[in-house]
Amino acid sequence: MLSDQNLASAEAAPLPAPALGEPYLLTPGPLTTSREVKEAMLRDWGSWDGDFRGMTSELRRRLLALTGDTKDEFDCVPIQGSGSFAVEAMLGSFVPRDGKVLVLANGAYGLRAAQTLVYLGRAHTVIDKGDYLPPRGDEVAAALDADPAITHVIAIHCETSSGILNPVAEIAEVVHARGRKLLVDSMSAFGAVPLDVSEIRYAAMVSSANKCIEGVPGFGFVIARKDELEAAKGRSHSISLDVHAQWAHMNKTGQWRFTPPTHVVAAFIEALRQHAAEGGVAGRGARYTKNRDVMVAGMRELGFETLLKDRWLSPIIVTFFNPAHPNFDFERFYDLMKDKGFIIYPGKLTVVDSFRVGCIGRMDEHVMRRVVEAAGQSLKEMGVDTAAPPEAALTERAKLAA
Repeated sequence: MLSDQNLASAEAAPLPAPALGEPYLLTPGPLTTSREVKEAMLRDWGSWDGDFRGMTSELRRRLLALTGDTKDEFDCVPIQGSGSFAVEAMLGSFVPRDGKVLVLANGAYGLRAAQTLVYLGRAHTVIDKGDYLPPRGDEVAAALDADPAITHVIAIHCETSSGILNPVAEIAEVVHARGRKLLVDSMSAFGAVPLDVSEIRYAAMVSSANKCIEGVPGFGFVIARKDELEAAKGRSHSISLDVHAQWAHMNKTGQWRFTPPTHVVAAFIEALRQHAAEGGVAGRGARYTKNRDVMVAGMRELGFETLLKDRWLSPIIVTFFNPAHPNFDFERFYDLMKDKGFIIYPGKLTVVDSFRVGCIGRMDEHVMRRVVEAAGQSLKEMGVDTAAPPEAALTERAKLAA
């Protein structure tokens, strides 16, 4: 059930609107950032300078603090590029060339991990759950028991194709019990959904600057056990995506090996400070959860139906079925929403038509109420008097309940 406590709690003061009046990005990243984060990019930095080296050190230290690593067993390695660069770096560095990966896929990003392994020439097998069904611990256990060649498992923490929050803790338990190693793509969840190393055992995870920390695009980061980082020496297929080489160089010199996104790092430091001031993972997660609860409740009042039942809804992004009404056209709905100040996201489901509304970024429950109002107005302008989905959509959702 969505939290009644969240819906009924006292409202916080509204967050400032985007200073330039640009639309809110209701997407899983890039996302709406604060004015202070943007302003942090107004200064130039020398990548070799001591001040910037200090920023890199602070970045790594603050990110590690979010993992709950009290035993100093992990380290943080930033990697230039988008989140997919960091995923490829993780797979190419931590999976030996004679290793084999079990890929848990229930959307585009699990399938992209499998595609990456093809490019890397790493053996792998896939549990493909389709568009949205979650991979479960017993399935993973059975696959590991059946194939002793599997050395690693990669799981997507939040699959933004559907908005599902996958049961990573359940998966981690069976992977560890069978002596295999878990890799986690927490691209869109880290910083708002707990991923504590004392509770969820993983060898490495990746995320990105422009997700729940609310920075801007330009780098991802790998957080991994130090013994795994040591073992990764010489494994990588790529000079620029070699996590061990980047780690060793940063620890020796304090610098990135190749030109870093200096302005992005400066913005991220400010974003990390705002994240801490909000209460860290718990505080950020609470705001996003409230965003989701307010928005989903309002959209359901308009007649929209979510793809997922409440149990599986993440606080990151929510998938809604397109209305069955003949006057509904997503492209026009998108344009009408944008005209009202909100950029939503197309759906990625293959079985039924859908769209997605993100809950992350510098926005709050006040904004989400305006999103619902804008959706209602847009339906009226299209001549859509009911947002009920087609019967086929509800049939698909029943599969998840089963």
